[in-house]
Amino acid sequence: MSNLAAYATSSGEAFQFWVLGIVAVIGALGTILMRRAVHSALCLAGTMIILAVFYLANGAYFLGIVQIVVYTGAIMMLFLFVVMLVGVTAADSLKETIKGQRWWAVACGLGFGILLAAGIGNASLKEFAGLGAANSAHGGNVEGLAALIFTKYVFAFEITGALLITAAVGAMVLTHRERTERAATQRELAEQRVREGKHLPPLPAPGVYARHNAVDIAGLLPDGTPAELTVMQTLRKRGQIRDVSTEALADLKALEQRSEERLGRDRDEEEATR
Repeated sequence: MSNLAAYATSSGEAFQFWVLGIVAVIGALGTILMRRAVHSALCLAGTMIILAVFYLANGAYFLGIVQIVVYTGAIMMLFLFVVMLVGVTAADSLKETIKGQRWWAVACGLGFGILLAAGIGNASLKEFAGLGAANSAHGGNVEGLAALIFTKYVFAFEITGALLITAAVGAMVLTHRERTERAATQRELAEQRVREGKHLPPLPAPGVYARHNAVDIAGLLPDGTPAELTVMQTLRKRGQIRDVSTEALADLKALEQRSEERLGRDRDEEEATR
């Protein structure tokens, strides 16, 4: 009975597998077909999260948590940081820096596919003890994994750690830029601004004299007109500046009108008392 239960699959498990399996395959295809490296990394992160759900559904709780914390949370974030720091774009991916790397990648992909098919075929043709028997052999899931990692697969475990450290060091080396010229002092920068006729004092903060203190709202000059220099150059080029000058000018005009009315009433009261 236990052997039959090991091979049986409930309708809920089948539904979960086919729905999440299709999403995982779409994410895997997106990883290799997306033109932007950041989008590929995000697709790979989604596939890894679905694999963690599969592990948790099959009772491999430790492996599922490690899949999320280590692979999705640590290694994928390392990939994203490297992409952001190095600045990989879609144009860079079309340049082949190593000769024949595409053919080597195709060969490695075919080899991995053959190994994967052989492993699935071997698992389907032979009987397996099941997760319960594997966990009970060492007293639990965590203990069983620890026994395998630190005895049978200790060499592969250490090699993986060395590769991760090498990747982190490589990211730092790629992002490091040696300064080839002396950095300009504050006095030299000020003199250069004077010669070029640029804005001499520091730029004002966004939202000064305005009703909203946001980075995309230009500060207002004393006369109520917006000062474009208060918004960063990137937002100015994109046209992402919210204009509140009309509202501010209307408020300023209403304030002046109320002040004039109040001053007029004060004058009338002074004349009446005299």
